Amino acid sequence: MQDFIIGTYFFSLSILFLFGSSGFVMIFYYLKHRDKKHESAGELKEFPEVTIQLPVYNEYYVVDRLLKAACAIDYPKEKIEFQVLDDSTDETTDLIKELVDQYQNQGFDIKHVRRGSRDGFKAGALKYGLITARGEFISIFDADFIPPKNFLNDTLPYFYQNRKVGLVQTRWEHLNREYSFLTRIQAMALDGHFVIEQNVRNKAGFFINFNGTGGIWRKECIFDAGNWEADTLTEDLDLSYRAQLRGWKFKFLNDVTSPAELPSEINALKSQQFRWTKGAIETARKILPRVWKSDLPFEKKLHATFHLSNNIVFPFILLAGILNVPLIFIKHQGGYETYFAIMAIFVFAFIGSFLFYLYSQKDVYHDWRKRMLLFPLFMAGSMGFAVNNTKAVIEGLIKKKSEFVRTPKYSVIDKKDTWLDKKYVLKKFNYTVIIELLLAMYCFFGVISSIYYLEIAALPFQLLFTMGFGLVAWLSIRHAWMARKLSMVK
Repeated sequence: MQDFIIGTYFFSLSILFLFGSSGFVMIFYYLKHRDKKHESAGELKEFPEVTIQLPVYNEYYVVDRLLKAACAIDYPKEKIEFQVLDDSTDETTDLIKELVDQYQNQGFDIKHVRRGSRDGFKAGALKYGLITARGEFISIFDADFIPPKNFLNDTLPYFYQNRKVGLVQTRWEHLNREYSFLTRIQAMALDGHFVIEQNVRNKAGFFINFNGTGGIWRKECIFDAGNWEADTLTEDLDLSYRAQLRGWKFKFLNDVTSPAELPSEINALKSQQFRWTKGAIETARKILPRVWKSDLPFEKKLHATFHLSNNIVFPFILLAGILNVPLIFIKHQGGYETYFAIMAIFVFAFIGSFLFYLYSQKDVYHDWRKRMLLFPLFMAGSMGFAVNNTKAVIEGLIKKKSEFVRTPKYSVIDKKDTWLDKKYVLKKFNYTVIIELLLAMYCFFGVISSIYYLEIAALPFQLLFTMGFGLVAWLSIRHAWMARKLSMVK
C-alpha cells in the first residue's frame, strides 16, 4: 500500500510539474519577446460597416450600462449596427425593449433580437445574429463589459495591416478589482492569462484564443472557420482554433483594454470556473486531433496541446492534496529517503508559477510588490477550487452535457455597492462544498501531524491546502447563507 501511495503521488506531482514548468517556458518567451512591439497599424483611413453583438441573458442590473457604453463608441453612426441578442426570461427583456426604443429614436441602428428558444446558448445567439448582421466586422461584448469609446479606432486598423487577420483581441481590465480580496485574486489570475499567456503566445507565433468578449472578428473568418458551434461550453476557444487551423492570423493588443466586472460572490465564480474548465476539456477533446493531423510545426502543436489541456491538472492537485497526509506517516517511518529526495525537485514548479504571476503584475502595475503579497492566497485558492474544477474535468472527459450557466453580474464596482439584495444571487451551495469542508479538516489534521512529527518540509503545502479548501467552503456557505437570510427578511 505504501508503494502504491508513493507511486500515485509521484505520478501526480510529475503531471503538476510538467504543466507547472510551462510557467518557465512562458517566462522564457516573455523575456525573449519583451521588447518586441506590435507594429503600429496607424489610424483608420476608411470606416467599414461594423456590427456589435451584445449577447444578454437575464442581466437586468448591467444591460443599461452596456448599451450606454456601446452607443458611445466613437464611430460614424451610419456605419455601425448594434444587435442586442436577448435570450432573457425575465424583466430584462422589457428593459431592453425600452432602451432600444430610446436609442433608435436617437438615430442608432440598434435591433432587439429575440429567438424562439435558447438553443445553443451563447453560441446559438451569436450565430443567429450573424444571419442578418450587415457588418463586415463583428465585435462582441458580454453584458458585464463596458465597451471603450475608442475600441473600433484602436482595433480595426490591424485588419487592414494584414488581410489574413481574422480577430483582434483586447486585454481585459477590471472595474471592481479592489472590491474584495476575492476580486483581487481573480484579477491576478486573469492578468497572468492576458499579460503573459495571450501576449507572449501572440508575439511568439503560437495560437491564442478569442476570450468570448472584448474582441472583434472579420465576419469572413467566422464563416470560413465553420461559424459558431454549440457542442462545447467554450465556443470562443473552439472557433479560435478552427479559424487558426484554417490559416487566419490573430492579434492580441496588450495596451488596448476592455473594462469588465469581476464576479463579486464565490458561488457565481465557481459556476464560471466550472464552465470554463469543462468547456476547455471539451474543446481539447474536439480540437487536439485536428491540431496533430495538421501541417503545423511540431513546436506549435506541442504548445497548442499544453494550452488546450492545462485544466487536466485539477484532478492531480486534488489527488496530491489527499495523499499529502498519509505521506507524512510514511516519511516518518523511513525507508523511502531516495524517493522523497527526488520529489523535492517538484517544488521548482511553484517557482515557475510565482515568476509567471510576478511578471504579469510587474508589467502592468506600479505597486506590483504589494499585489504579489496576495500570491500565497492565490495559490491556496487555486488548490481550493480543485474539487469544483475536478468535477468539471471529469464531466468534460466523459462527454456529460450540461447547460451553459451564465455568471450573474450585479453592477458591483465600489465597496459601497452590494450584491446581497440582487435577485440572481445563488441562495444555496453545491454539494461539493461538503467535500471541500471535509478536505479542509482532513488537511488540517495533516498540519497537526506535520508539526507533531517535525516534518516541516510538508507543512507549507498542508497549510495551503487547508487554507484553500477551508476558504472556498467557508465563503460558499457564507455567501449563500447571507443572501438567503436577506431574502427571508424581505
